[in-house]
Amino acid sequence: MPQSTHDRAAELHNLAAHAHSAAATAHGKGDHLTAHELSKQAHEHSMNVNKLVEELGTKAARVQQKPKQST
Repeated sequence: MPQSTHDRAAELHNLAAHAHSAAATAHGKGDHLTAHELSKQAHEHSMNVNKLVEELGTKAARVQQKPKQST
């Protein structure tokens, strides 16, 4: 079954949160290179979520603007 846009956005939010957490752990251990890479991944996931949310907003706006057909 295809994944809904909402489910994909939630998944990306979770991936970003996990990457942030892992980056903080790596930074706390002094592994700044890994922390930096994980932070970059978190940023990418967050940007992808933003793109999906904007698409959802655009689709919702289009649906609301559609004139209702009278019967």
